[in-house]
Amino acid sequence: MTSTRWPLPALLAWAVCWAVFIALSAQAAPPQVAAALAALLGAALAVAGSTPWRRIFIGAGFPLSLAASGLAGAMPAWAWLAPLVALLLLYPINAWRDAPVFPTPRGALRGLAAQLALPDAPRVLDAGCGLGDALIELRRELPRARLAGIEWSRPLRFACALRCPDATVRRGDMWSADWSAFDLVYVFQRPESMQHAADKAGREMRPGSWLASLEFEIASQRPAKVFVCTDGRALWLYRLPFAA
Repeated sequence: MTSTRWPLPALLAWAVCWAVFIALSAQAAPPQVAAALAALLGAALAVAGSTPWRRIFIGAGFPLSLAASGLAGAMPAWAWLAPLVALLLLYPINAWRDAPVFPTPRGALRGLAAQLALPDAPRVLDAGCGLGDALIELRRELPRARLAGIEWSRPLRFACALRCPDATVRRGDMWSADWSAFDLVYVFQRPESMQHAADKAGREMRPGSWLASLEFEIASQRPAKVFVCTDGRALWLYRLPFAA
């Protein structure tokens, strides 16, 4: 949904929420239950918005349209808090400075292992692992790697751990975590975050280790390699220490 032309993601999310509300109402569900579940779904879909304001628009669209429709009279006041609570659980405010949920496309990292000089059983970190799509791709490409992921959102961290049982996934702030033990740190962030990632890698990562950034380069640094993924995206590969 993140790559779809705006505002189509919002319209699709609102349509899905209304479809759920109508389906539940047709099954004789209480109006407040049907509305609350549809609003929670909208809040969950909001994490796909590419900016904080777009996430708000996606999450708030169904409750506002329901109120405008005149069908919300039977809802208790607490039900209107459901989308906000769900959004804050899925994507806490202090993580809004980072990228939203950007899943690494399936198969995108195929061939990466041949581009890197890594130990036989490298330690690999997915910083901001979300639902674990990158960890799945890294496992396929580096079968002997000791994988780790870090994610601030509790629900996303829980879902990632279920999807990637062979990785160590913990909840935490990727910017406060220590990157020094890893041979490869993978990030899929946003352009505004890349200098922060470069500064942290330069301070903490060992000589010979790698920082990999999908799609977004570090403007102040020269990559050791640029790997073209199967879907045409660039994976920017930086070897530490950075070149002068």
